[in-house]
Amino acid sequence: MKNFVCFFLLLITFYSFSQEQTIDTIQGKKQNLDEVVVEAIRVKYSSPISHSNISKAELESRNLGQDLPVLLNFLPSIVTTSDAGAGIGYTGIRIRGVSAQSTNITINGIPFNDTESLGTYWVNLPDFTSSVESLQVQRGVGTSTNGSGAFGASINIVTDAVSENPYAEISNSVGSYNTFKNTVKFSTGKINDSFELSGRLSKIDSDGYIDRAYSDLKSYFLQGSYIQGNTFIKALAFGGHEKTYQSWYGVTKDQISENRRQNPYTYENEIDNYKQDHYQFHWNEKINQKWSTNLGLNYTYGRGYFEQYREDDSVETYGDIVSSDIDKNGIELGTTDLIRRRWLDNNFYVVNASAKYESKKLNLTFSSSFSNYSGDHFGEIIWARQFGENSKIRDRYYQGNGKKTDFSIFTKASYSINESMELYGDLQLRNIKYITSGLTSDLVNMILDESFSFFNPKFGFSYTFNPNEMFYFSYSRANREPSRSDYESNPNIKAEQLNDFELGWRYRKDGIKLNLNSYYMLYNEQLVLTGALDDVGTPIRANSGSSYRFGLEADAKIRLSNFFTINSNFTVSTNKNKQILSSFDGNIFDFGKTNISFSPSFIASNSIIYTPKDNLSIRLLSKYVGMQYMGNTDAINSQLESYFVNDFNISYKINPKRIFKSIVISGLVNNVFDVEYISNGYYYTYDDTWSIPGQIKTLDGAGYYPQATRNFLMGLTLKF
Repeated sequence: MKNFVCFFLLLITFYSFSQEQTIDTIQGKKQNLDEVVVEAIRVKYSSPISHSNISKAELESRNLGQDLPVLLNFLPSIVTTSDAGAGIGYTGIRIRGVSAQSTNITINGIPFNDTESLGTYWVNLPDFTSSVESLQVQRGVGTSTNGSGAFGASINIVTDAVSENPYAEISNSVGSYNTFKNTVKFSTGKINDSFELSGRLSKIDSDGYIDRAYSDLKSYFLQGSYIQGNTFIKALAFGGHEKTYQSWYGVTKDQISENRRQNPYTYENEIDNYKQDHYQFHWNEKINQKWSTNLGLNYTYGRGYFEQYREDDSVETYGDIVSSDIDKNGIELGTTDLIRRRWLDNNFYVVNASAKYESKKLNLTFSSSFSNYSGDHFGEIIWARQFGENSKIRDRYYQGNGKKTDFSIFTKASYSINESMELYGDLQLRNIKYITSGLTSDLVNMILDESFSFFNPKFGFSYTFNPNEMFYFSYSRANREPSRSDYESNPNIKAEQLNDFELGWRYRKDGIKLNLNSYYMLYNEQLVLTGALDDVGTPIRANSGSSYRFGLEADAKIRLSNFFTINSNFTVSTNKNKQILSSFDGNIFDFGKTNISFSPSFIASNSIIYTPKDNLSIRLLSKYVGMQYMGNTDAINSQLESYFVNDFNISYKINPKRIFKSIVISGLVNNVFDVEYISNGYYYTYDDTWSIPGQIKTLDGAGYYPQATRNFLMGLTLKF
């Protein structure tokens, strides 16, 4: 079945090519037809939802190999981090203090979040930024979307718009830590006024800031489009293959003082090796001036493993596959050395369908999404000091499966009462079925048969005082199911709920854009990060009862002159668990009201942009992140210190008269002032016996992910 789907979608990709086209919106502006694909889940300027729009041009000057989350670092309420320290490989993003597991990501309206873990792994799509046309970040619950619920934000991405003219592009970057990026892109341009085919191949290599935390990344992107009259068809095939040396274990404070770049892993092939392929098909039909429809299909195939060397590992973990070592006296030790691989092999199918009605006063959208996921989890032994009598290499010591279906329907409407007042409503029903079987990697029999039915209403209004300023208010409800790892750590874990209240003001006039947004996010059983990790580096979450996030976001873009522009934003917030109960010194202790983990109370960004000429841009980018806790008990040892870092970015464009259409030279100096800072870590507690028999004392420990000191990237892009 999956081979037929791949063949069908690839056939359409090669057959259906296109050009860039626009349509008129009710605001009288031109809109790219590619953006119609995600119109059902995007919001417009007058919507009562806090959001930021990012264009391809805004990403290009800093797109020198780092992952997409790092390029979004200077948007409001965002904190990013990198396991390897330099923004390549495994990277993470938190918005309003909420982890990536609770951030909804879509690509052309298709869910990108992993269905079981709920996380997003950008390392699986290296250099995907080179194929992004635009994206929108919605903070808070946002509008109804496809896939997992948004609990802190949603990011919806549109891939490359079709090009009217043919082009070819070669982009190369080089930088610190033996970083190299090589990208080749092309487009046929408009063929017979209806077809276009474009594509990209990318290769990224980096040793990483952390010792041996290398990344070996490859990716591809192929897109075809067709447009005829009121029909727009777009088909894509894209994916990546990543090999990354593990650095998720972090380092202790003592290790940082010795050498902050050290990596505790020593086995030469302690790597993550994973491939992921995506196939999409989109069909948009404009029926008349008021009605249009959209159909989206997707198939994603992911497979790969994490390889580990295990020294003196218990043979009980592996049944009869491996045999125990024997000491010099002939006594079995119960342990042995071995190399194991933990595999994932999954298939993900999606069908999206939507219809939109537009009139002068009313915008109405009906949308539905259905997905089906099946994922195999298994472990195999590829080497052991001695295999069991009836065992051999690659025998599996555990095997399990997870199946999940997700069906949602939503309808949303915006209605203009008059020239000043607009009402917004959004109702979503979502049903999830999750079934597991077999063993986990800890050899625990995992049998789940869980169903969830969620109703997520959203209401709001906006009021336009004059052509330059508006005011808005919204209320949104969200529900979200636990992940597979949540169930592994606690079989009785509960779904989480959120009531989100947003109040904002926007101003636009004479080169000044101001946004103020206040939010109150009231949670029930929020799944907060405990600070601890499981044995493969996945963050462990737990229900926290009642909790809340209350904050103010301010965002400004001010054009000071023809040469200078300032982009600034800050978020000030308080993020609290109303009551935390936790084991301490052998007893359950009430810690009372505490700070939510990984939720700094102050975040600020600033960009000073100097453009003395149209072809030259110079930027100083600054980021401040306040102190945050890695756990939920306000323990001193769980604190991450505040940090303030600055980047310098320059881009210069040459327009030669021969051979090349343009030559773009880019440079990026990260952490200009060589600050030694840490943006992420983990925190854990454990019980230890006192010197007095029978008494237990709780101890704590922490691990940290040091980020790179001063480093650089330089790029050269040739466009034909």
